[in-house]
Amino acid sequence: MSRPVLIENARIVDPGSMTDHQGAVLIENGLISDIVQGGPVGVPEDAEVINARGLILAPGLIDMRVFTGEPGKEYRETLQSAGEAAAAGGITSFVMMPDTTPVVDDGALIDFLIRRAGATSKVNVLPAGAITKGLNGSEITEFGLLKEAGAVCLTDGRRSIQSNSLLRTAFSYAANYDMQIIHHVADRELTGDGVMNEGLFATILGLRGIPLEAETIPLARDLQLAVLTGTRYHAAQISTAYSASLVREAKRRSKKITCGISINNLSLNENDIGRYRTFFKLATPLRTEDDRQAMIEGLRSGVIDTIHSDHDPQDSEVKRMPFAEASDGAIGLETLLAAALRLVHSRDVDLMTVLRAMTFRPAQILGLPSGRIAKGAPADLILFDLDYPWQVAERDFHSRSRNTAFEGARLAGKVMRTIVGGQTVHTFAEEIS
Repeated sequence: MSRPVLIENARIVDPGSMTDHQGAVLIENGLISDIVQGGPVGVPEDAEVINARGLILAPGLIDMRVFTGEPGKEYRETLQSAGEAAAAGGITSFVMMPDTTPVVDDGALIDFLIRRAGATSKVNVLPAGAITKGLNGSEITEFGLLKEAGAVCLTDGRRSIQSNSLLRTAFSYAANYDMQIIHHVADRELTGDGVMNEGLFATILGLRGIPLEAETIPLARDLQLAVLTGTRYHAAQISTAYSASLVREAKRRSKKITCGISINNLSLNENDIGRYRTFFKLATPLRTEDDRQAMIEGLRSGVIDTIHSDHDPQDSEVKRMPFAEASDGAIGLETLLAAALRLVHSRDVDLMTVLRAMTFRPAQILGLPSGRIAKGAPADLILFDLDYPWQVAERDFHSRSRNTAFEGARLAGKVMRTIVGGQTVHTFAEEIS
């Protein structure tokens, strides 16, 4: 039994109820027990009182796409370091992709990861089970056993299943078990040796391009199969205007279809690659500014449901190479919120919409009780300063890797306190309690 916690003088923004007001929240036994507008009426004698001083109190972020190194490549990221980075970024839960060594494709590994995360991570780690054994795209895993062990969803992580018949079978089985499918859409043959978005800029740099169709063709296939089988389908990350139109049309046919986007594709475009900056080599690749604007409109209109970090730690040996040879990926747990708030400060998207895409909607899709500020909900919360200015610096990261696409970026918006299950797991050093 922990002490009650009272957070007062907060601006409470709850995307679950679409409310934004000044008030206080009482936390007891890891759950939200009361919410009031204005000042609290009566405080438990032994309560810890946190004066928010007008900071925004919101649900903790839920990141639906996070890669770790553990097990197998702990030098890139452990569950502990990922948890510390997530807490610093205001992320109270994240979905761990199965791209590890060994691949998370059986119930025993799911069980191990849940226990390991419980012992070492400051935040909730939600392991995803692989759709196919070894992520090889040729034989599906035991969905029922993965669900029983605690897998929150099914995905092949960075891999995209190429076989139409196997994908239809996987979708059908997932529907039978009522499990969420999260699938990365990329046609292997069209992607080929491409390393960035196909277009004039790739030609100028002398780099092989990846056409938009490498995303839109498998996405169109996935959406048709999702409607056919009735599965709960989430396109892991889209990046093109045509992809948004495909999802918009598919949603008219099925309420079980959703999609996400990487914060990188909302905040950056292909021009940020500059002179072969490998930290901007990503999968899905950065697209044109027109496509980025289309993604912003997709978020505003509700076509895009979630924003995630696509946190993918890589060591310097595989990133500090010629652009064509460098590995894909960038870390993002600690910059997710601030990068997303760029859209708010630029008046492209309102605060409620941005927060909803990182809290309530991921919780809805995954069937989680968190992602909202309501009586009885888990006390997974963040206090953040919407306007706090700061500059991204490698030395400040909690992650073991340093491959950020936001190095040196000047951002506004800082997490001052992160609370998981009623317990404070991170406070910003300059916060005045």
